[in-house]
Amino acid sequence: MEKTRLHQSLERARARKGPSVGQWLEFPGYTLAKTIASLGEDWVLIDCEHGNIDDHDMYLQIGAISSSGVSPIVRVPSDEPWMLKRALDAGAHGVMVPMCETAEQANAIVQACKYNTPSKWPEGKRGAGAMFAPGAFNQNPRQYLESANDNVLVCVQIESRLAVENVEAIAAVKGVDMLFIGPNDLAQSMGYPAFDHASIPEVQEAAARVLRAAHEAGKYAGHFALSADIAAQKYQQGFEFVNCGADIVAVATWMATEMGKLRALTAQSASAETPTL
Repeated sequence: MEKTRLHQSLERARARKGPSVGQWLEFPGYTLAKTIASLGEDWVLIDCEHGNIDDHDMYLQIGAISSSGVSPIVRVPSDEPWMLKRALDAGAHGVMVPMCETAEQANAIVQACKYNTPSKWPEGKRGAGAMFAPGAFNQNPRQYLESANDNVLVCVQIESRLAVENVEAIAAVKGVDMLFIGPNDLAQSMGYPAFDHASIPEVQEAAARVLRAAHEAGKYAGHFALSADIAAQKYQQGFEFVNCGADIVAVATWMATEMGKLRALTAQSASAETPTL
């Protein structure tokens, strides 16, 4: 069974040969996803939790990303089984589930993502009707059905005080492949301003605990990042999985920078042209 690019990159990261790196999509659009997927990432995440991406656009973007040889990951809005089923049936190579706070919740997520196989996943509850997923893996339907339980990555987000308190139990759940830290929500749940998370010792201590719990359980650990500097820092701290930005941040930051530069240039020009009396 050929491993997905996502799995290959995570194994590379575990061997400390470079991070598993990707980008975040908040905007819909096939051509946007196709453009982003050509930039050299291992994966592109389709954010259906906070992004402006509905079910239809999710399908289109999975196709755009997977056909580019890159792994599509879908962050679902919630841990509802039907949401997981839609993402998986569309061909996601991995799913990210927000606000996982207990081992029981993590186990239910895993069950929703696994087909029932008596020898390994007797509690699997995923429906066997993935008509579109095989194409995203370059497989036929039988190959997909027989390999999906191992091929699809299950990632849960640790982003609350309760989740951190239960993180060792969550990490121990069979079938959870990765713990991913959402630092903004984590800081907010601890009573701090979300955007100050990097400077708050309690939040950083919680992140270190999540990283340690993941590795002690033999799982991968991921952390959100919006720049190359932060992504590299998190990799150096031991996280295998990091993003290096997001589409909306890239657009807004570039445009704001250029607008500011234009104002400064035109202000200088206007000053130079003003006659002195």
